[in-house]
Amino acid sequence: MNKSLRLFSLLLVLVLSIAWLVPAGAQDGAGGSLTDALSKLLRGTDASGAQGNGRGAERRVPFGQSEIQLSFAPLVRETSPAVVNVYASSTVQVRSPFMGDPFFERFFGRQQMPPRVRSSLGSGVLVDPSGVIVTNNHVISGADEVKVALADGREFESEILLKDEELDLAVLKIKGDEAFPAVRLGDSDMLEVGDLVLAIGNPFGVGQTTTSGIVSALARSHIGVSDFGFFIQTDAAINPGNSGGALIDMKGQVIGINTAIVSRSGGSIGIGFAIPANMVRAVVDAAQSGAKSFERPYFGASFDPVTAQIAEALGMPRPVGALVREVAPDSPAERAGLKPGDVVTAMDGADIQHPDALEYRLVTHPVDEEGTVRILRDGKSEDMTFKLERLSAGENAEPVLLEGRSPFAGASIADLGPRLAQRLKLPLAKKGVVILDVDRRSPAASIGLRRGDILREINGLEIDSADMMEQVAQEDSRRWYFSVERDGRILKQSLRF
Repeated sequence: MNKSLRLFSLLLVLVLSIAWLVPAGAQDGAGGSLTDALSKLLRGTDASGAQGNGRGAERRVPFGQSEIQLSFAPLVRETSPAVVNVYASSTVQVRSPFMGDPFFERFFGRQQMPPRVRSSLGSGVLVDPSGVIVTNNHVISGADEVKVALADGREFESEILLKDEELDLAVLKIKGDEAFPAVRLGDSDMLEVGDLVLAIGNPFGVGQTTTSGIVSALARSHIGVSDFGFFIQTDAAINPGNSGGALIDMKGQVIGINTAIVSRSGGSIGIGFAIPANMVRAVVDAAQSGAKSFERPYFGASFDPVTAQIAEALGMPRPVGALVREVAPDSPAERAGLKPGDVVTAMDGADIQHPDALEYRLVTHPVDEEGTVRILRDGKSEDMTFKLERLSAGENAEPVLLEGRSPFAGASIADLGPRLAQRLKLPLAKKGVVILDVDRRSPAASIGLRRGDILREINGLEIDSADMMEQVAQEDSRRWYFSVERDGRILKQSLRF
């Protein structure tokens, strides 16, 4: 037996020595190097490299000196021309420090300060040869002018086709007679933790830069960037100026738009976040169809996380899924058969870990196509089919801008219903008049009104419609008593105006 063991050891040493000595470019009769063949033999793969898992069939760790010396250069050369620099500028009126001071105004009058130009720098990605560019909304927010510089140095004026503050995405369009270098949006649902990725952008304004890393985690939520809660986490270095840049997979496809970092110093510490390409694709499709804003579909249900206590009470082995809190009447969720207390565990074959994951699946699901949710009810799994509706259909939520001399001037309001409540992330059963937007330079902003506030009572009158609120705001009064509902609490205030 010892003799057989020594013989096997000698053969193994001989095979390894030959594999080390064979040049990297030497090809055997099967069309691959001896090192590759040995790698497949030791890792248990077949001649094609498949390992029995469809999603990981073409993935393996580098083996041998020849593979360790491989370069990302061909991939960067192919994709980097599609990554652009985005320059946004806006004119800001500067307030004089003496404005409002009676003493200085008496001697110097109301002097106006010269306007100041405020600029920001970010990155963007050409996703269509016609000149369609995706970037982050915070890169171009409030801009009067947006310019785009290509990797070859050419500059173009751009038009903002669509922007969405909640998703932090914006779609731009540059004009030209030529076909611009573009990179295709990939399928971000095929990503796995550990996949290699490249981040391309313009950090700190130093010029186009490429960094490499891996996918650190998927479906990250509650990172404080936006209302959107489904991010790709990567350790590829992302720094200020990378926002709006491309996260590239090894197929040369955009699988995310770099958006934010977690950092105490302002530089990268290896925790960066990107918006998945499937979400980006939905926004780009809306922009190319002529929409000025991205419309979320209407499902008509609200959800809570499944805690450990809830999972134990429902007999679930672990706390995953989205617990149905309420279902709006005559909604797609009600017609599908959902009831409060159900737990959604999967949608269209994808596992649902938390409500943010379900929201991502619903937002990226086509409105005109049927979908399937798997729920857990009374300890049994059940599949239900649904069809989403357009959020703007079947409900009058036309905004009304309040004007006049009241403290509410500058607020945009609308009648609250289930569809609008879903958009504003309010309880679906809430009724009344809700604030959609507040001009930050208006009286409404000065008294602290916010988006999502529900107006309940003004000067003893219960507010039940936007038309009524518009009439009340026109009254000539110096004292105002009002109450608003915010986060489930009633806030009361009185003031002289």
